[in-house]
Amino acid sequence: MKTVPFGPTDIQVPNIVSGMMRIAGSTDDEIRHLYTTAREAGIDFFDHADLYGFKHPGGGTHLCERRFAEALRLTSSEREQITLQTKTGIVADPWGYDQSYEHIVTSAEESLKALGTGYLDVLLLHRPDALVEPEEVARAFDHLESSGKVRALGVSNHTPSQIDLLKTAVTQPIVANQVQLSITHSPIIAQGLSSNMTGQHDSVTRDGGGIVDYARINKITLQAWSPFQKGFQDGVFFNSPDYPELNAELDRLAAKYGVTPTAIATAWITRHPAGIQVVLGTTTPQRVADAAGSDIPLTRGEWYGLIQAAGHNVP
Repeated sequence: MKTVPFGPTDIQVPNIVSGMMRIAGSTDDEIRHLYTTAREAGIDFFDHADLYGFKHPGGGTHLCERRFAEALRLTSSEREQITLQTKTGIVADPWGYDQSYEHIVTSAEESLKALGTGYLDVLLLHRPDALVEPEEVARAFDHLESSGKVRALGVSNHTPSQIDLLKTAVTQPIVANQVQLSITHSPIIAQGLSSNMTGQHDSVTRDGGGIVDYARINKITLQAWSPFQKGFQDGVFFNSPDYPELNAELDRLAAKYGVTPTAIATAWITRHPAGIQVVLGTTTPQRVADAAGSDIPLTRGEWYGLIQAAGHNVP
């Protein structure tokens, strides 16, 4: 398993993360199988959020965290062998966002209880809060760090300027920014390729632009969520009639390297020199194993060819 630096720290983490957002309806055995497959593949990094599972019948917030802990019942030594990351900041009912001191601290403490652990390795702010007060975030982060409840802090779906705003008060390093990225949903990469090209759809600057470059300059680890999604919650691109050229190219490269299209799609992200982690949302153990075998040396031609096959017009 290839590792990448985690933010500005000296810690190395796997470039594949096992996401737990869909385990609410899984049995204990299914969760254990998923976990064991990940560990055997070299993945020791598990991603959660307080919101995961709240829509499940009889669920509520922290459900997936709780199911993870109930199914695995990790010993203290086993717990120390893995990285547990969770997120907070989205309010389910009524829907909104909350990065106040009270919400961040309370949610983190409830995550600790749900996960059955004394500390979180990483806590991310799940989405930007338009009403954020950086001093509130800083106070929460200071409390969680000094009390030993959280060891590292980061964000998710934040723009460079939103991170800079937090940094006016937050003193801890922002170790990660979890953002959506796949071959077919790659504006954070494609807009840089099409910059200043009149008439190119990808030349439109979104989210302030430069997320990837900003992360590299500031040593923030990008984490790619929905790495196989066509867009936003509209299905995967594998075998999709919407992407015949892309699937043909994925199949060709999979045959060349003796892997699956899943591994090639994962390798397209991990090939980038930014050292991006891929967050898998699947509950299918085989897909986890396939993605873990993605340490494939795609050539520049193959990497750019996948972008073009996905429909991006590279100038």
